[in-house]
Amino acid sequence: MSRSRYIGYAAGVIAAVFYGTNPLGALPLYADGITPGNVLFYRYGLSVIIFLVWLALRGEKLRVGWGHAIKLAILGVLMSLSSVSLYVSFHYLDAGVASTILFTYPIMTALLMVMFFHERITWPTTLAIVLALSGIALLYRGDGGVTLSTTGMLLVLLSSLLYALYIVYVNQFKMALSPEQFTFWVVLFGWLTVMGYMLLTGEPLQWLHGTSWAWASLLALLPTVGSLFFINIAIQRIGSTPASILGALEPMTAVLISCTLFGEAFTLRLAVGMALILGAVIIIIGLSPKSGPSPSLPKDNILRTTRSE
Repeated sequence: MSRSRYIGYAAGVIAAVFYGTNPLGALPLYADGITPGNVLFYRYGLSVIIFLVWLALRGEKLRVGWGHAIKLAILGVLMSLSSVSLYVSFHYLDAGVASTILFTYPIMTALLMVMFFHERITWPTTLAIVLALSGIALLYRGDGGVTLSTTGMLLVLLSSLLYALYIVYVNQFKMALSPEQFTFWVVLFGWLTVMGYMLLTGEPLQWLHGTSWAWASLLALLPTVGSLFFINIAIQRIGSTPASILGALEPMTAVLISCTLFGEAFTLRLAVGMALILGAVIIIIGLSPKSGPSPSLPKDNILRTTRSE
């Protein structure tokens, strides 16, 4: 396997783990009475500031053409609306349950690639999806007699679809930008979208206080700046479908956080579920076809990185 693909798989794993920390930052803010729109306002806003400082230190320019700005705006809208749907679903479903349902996005990503870009689903990919979904089912710890909220289910599925569309569109993206520049513009347009959502829903701006700033900063650093930066690298180097399947580590991260930080029991069922998910990750890394992004697009035209090979 080439060094570039090793970097891509490592980036996909890091992105998944970072994104799995969403509940860790969001739930304490909800407990402080902060609404979903405000949580995302600070999450994306602080991320924009972090990227501005980062790019300034690197001496990178922010200028992009109007045509590229429109494409970046579409990506920002998809990402932020996916976040809005997920965060609102936390009011209808347990965060752990929502995180497991969200993992339907690799299936949606694979189907979108098949339907619109004629990508073949190989047997390693199929097996990895089956193993990962089996592991997700075991990680779901709800009581059998409890009926999940239909509204919550639909919100998470919408979030999953929007994230799948984001992943597919990034794979087809043609622009000479560094990952830092690319992610900055996505986050900036995402922030503007969150503001629009708050205006349309009449959600007033709330001021954070005390430890709320720490939780908001965590959301900005890990599931936003870190996750988006690394997922863009992963998609560029290994393609949309493998990158999305590596997202199986997201709900596993949520389970580990709940067990280690919130004292929830670590059962045999959880252990087996995690083993299945790790098996899926190993299969997708070791047995998937050694192709990168969509073969119809030259790799160098999708996203330029600033790291040397």
